Amino acid sequence: MSADEPAMQLDTGIRSHNYYRNAVEKHWDPHEVDLEADREGAAELSEPAFEGLKQSLALFGAGEESVTEDLAPLAVVLEDINDQMFLTTQLYEESKHTDFFDRYWREVIHAEEKRRGQELSSPTDEKWYNEPYDELFERNERAMARLLEDDTPENRARAHCHYHLTIEGILAQTGYYGLTLAYGENEPELPDLPGLVEGLKLVRSDEGRHVGFGMAKLKSLVGDGEVEPDLLRETVDELVPLVQESLAGDGGASSESGPGPSPSELADYAYTKHEQRMQQITSASEKIPDVEELTELEN
Repeated sequence: MSADEPAMQLDTGIRSHNYYRNAVEKHWDPHEVDLEADREGAAELSEPAFEGLKQSLALFGAGEESVTEDLAPLAVVLEDINDQMFLTTQLYEESKHTDFFDRYWREVIHAEEKRRGQELSSPTDEKWYNEPYDELFERNERAMARLLEDDTPENRARAHCHYHLTIEGILAQTGYYGLTLAYGENEPELPDLPGLVEGLKLVRSDEGRHVGFGMAKLKSLVGDGEVEPDLLRETVDELVPLVQESLAGDGGASSESGPGPSPSELADYAYTKHEQRMQQITSASEKIPDVEELTELEN
């Protein structure tokens, strides 16, 4: 054990405890988000825009449900009580996110489908998902489950790269950013959906905390020499094409010719955020932002 290792362990323990306390203090209830204006706004959507919104919500709702199911192995192998306390909040928050998207579908999407005389759709219908999307989450599930079979520093790093850096840090945060821009006040060609925007703001705040936790664990693994930085880049680089293909044709907020941010704009946003995180993880002179910064809405 190096002379710096006890101090590093203490620092990561304090950080995990701060994440836990931040989660407790920023608690929110998915059923307290007001959706009345969204039911009115949905009536103004064209049919293609309405279908695009449904696809976006189905993708992210399913993603939240999947990561809720897949996080448990990490809670088993992390020994520090502060890590375990934080992960209980993350499991709870992923469940809340699933609850929010489910409620939105029932109370906004179904209400609008009834008004339009359409058959009620399901967010779990396979038509919403493509093969790259399924493959991305299957790889995440395998990476997390591998911890129970072979808990090595390299496998922990891969698990954090799959879960925190890619699923949450790139796919979810970028998608939520796009939807927030599309259905916020700065997109005149689409109706405002303030309940969705408010819910996404709360979800993104939680996700910022989750990503920060993964970053801190990866920085510790790199800093004490247990894994090489190249392992992180190689793992994420293998997954990025699946993220890009998963969101291809997502009409909710990423049509090159329609309203809302374009795919190229979202790609630039994702690349910039990811490179910032990698620099903070792998550079000894850089620090992970504190928990309050991580939970601020990313603009």
